[in-house]
Parts: sequence; structure tokens; C-alpha cells
Amino acid sequence: MHISATIDRFADYIALERGASPHTSRAYRKDLELFAAFLQEQGLPLDVTKIDYLTIRLYLGHLYQGKRIKRTSVVRKLATLRAFFRYLKREGIVEKNPAKMVAIPKGGKDLPHALSVDEAFRFLDIPDAASPLGSRDRAILEFLYSSGLRVGELTALSLSDLDLGAGMVRVLGKGGKERIVPIGSKAVEALNSYLTRRGELMAKGERAPQYLFLNHRGGRLTARSVGRMIKKYLLQGGIMKETTPHTFRHSFATHLLDAGADLRGIQELLGHASLSTTQKYTHVSSAKLMEVYDRTHPRARKGAKDV
Repeated sequence: MHISATIDRFADYIALERGASPHTSRAYRKDLELFAAFLQEQGLPLDVTKIDYLTIRLYLGHLYQGKRIKRTSVVRKLATLRAFFRYLKREGIVEKNPAKMVAIPKGGKDLPHALSVDEAFRFLDIPDAASPLGSRDRAILEFLYSSGLRVGELTALSLSDLDLGAGMVRVLGKGGKERIVPIGSKAVEALNSYLTRRGELMAKGERAPQYLFLNHRGGRLTARSVGRMIKKYLLQGGIMKETTPHTFRHSFATHLLDAGADLRGIQELLGHASLSTTQKYTHVSSAKLMEVYDRTHPRARKGAKDV
């Protein structure tokens, strides 16, 4: 069976039966289409029944060549292929899962990148809240840092998801799982300010009244637009650190952990299915702890003398 037809079937399966979000479905499809393009470019079989583990190893080697993408991206693409062939095997299209025979590439762990508290505060002060868009941007940044939401979760929020009086927001996360997340007072203040100007965006033409955050035409704001907005403020603020919407999520978790928050609580706030996913933040916090220890403990400093 041709790989294109099976990609379509797999995409329908994860969207309808597994309840994957549109973002996740697109990511799976993109990974598989990249694999199919590689097969075509190399003149390799496009029939899924003829793809073996050597073909997959060749593909991963091609991705690694010249360090084209990060190790984490290679691992994700292998995970996609494993899920894809697991589905094909379940449907009786292939006899075995060739991707299962390929080892996950080893390498150093990629620790989450976070802003310092001072950098986060400085970033939040950059948007000029005097305009409707500036007010919206300030609210978005405060919201991301205050709640730790994924950017896709943020752009999907409806007005009805907010309870500003209680300082809470209802979030629909990965796999359709719902969680309630608190919002800090500064974010509530920024949101209230934005909501008084939101009608000015609604009047621009496009209408998406149910969504909380609107673009300059009054339509639904996209995750890509949020990313572009953050890059704009990076330049304006002269912040020399790579920052994306996800950086605010990492910063949220890292700063909570540094302040003594419980790891299980952070797991719930982030909507992680597994505690092991949340535990990566302990590496960041431990690094900071060691830095403080080396700087302050009398037996850690160079030149320390016995008393």
C-alpha cells in the first residue's frame, strides 16, 4: 500500500479515535510527509510493506547529516514512525513494526531554556498598553508567564473559559484533557485592561467573538502570530536571549520550582501526563542551587581554610 494513503488513514485515526489536537495531528502528518519525501528523493520503495528498519536508520542518518536538526527532533520523528507502523500493524497492513527495531538516538539531555526572573519582568514591561494591540500583547505575555499554558492552549481560549473574579481559567490540553489553572493578579489586571479594548479589534472586520485573543483584523489569533510578536519585542527590548512562547512556559515552571513549589503541583498546572516530563525542570533548578552553594558555602569556596 502506498505511504500517502496510509498517512491519510493514520491522520484520521489519531484525530478521531485518539482525540489528538489539531496541532498534534499536523505535527504527525508533517513528520510522515517528510519521511515520504525522503523515500521518493532516494528512489526507495513507497510501499509501506517494503519499508524495513534499515530504511528508517538511513533516514535518521540523513537527518543527522550536517546537524540539520536537533537530537530531540530526531527522537520525535522516530516516535512518529513507531506510532505510524504500530497503527499499520494493528490494521493488518504490515506484519511488523520496523521502527521499533531502531534504537532511540543517544545524546545529552536538552534542558529547558528559561528566562531569569529579571528578564521575564523586563520582557513583560515592553508592550505599550496604550493601544489595543499593545494591550493585547501585554495580556498575552502576562498570561503565558502567569499560567504556563502552551501557546496552542492560549490561542484556543474562549471568553467563557475565563473567571477573572476567581482568578482561574479552564484549559483544554493535550488529548482533550481539561484542567483548571490559576491566574496571577498582574495577569488578571492586564486581561481586564485588554478586554476594555478588545471591542476595537472586533470592529476591524473579521469576527471571532468566541475567542479571547484576536488578531488586528478581529479574527482568531494564531500560535505563529504569537511567536512573531515575541520576536518583535525581543528586538525592541534588546534582550539577547532566544525566546519563544514556550520559553514562558519553561520560565513559569522553573521559577515556581525555585521558589519551593511541589513538583506534583507543577505537573498538574502544566498538564503533563507523566511526572517524568515535569522532572526535567529539576535539572535547571539543581544547576542554580549548585551555583548558589559554590558561591556561598565556606567549604565550597576556593581558598577556604580550616578553623
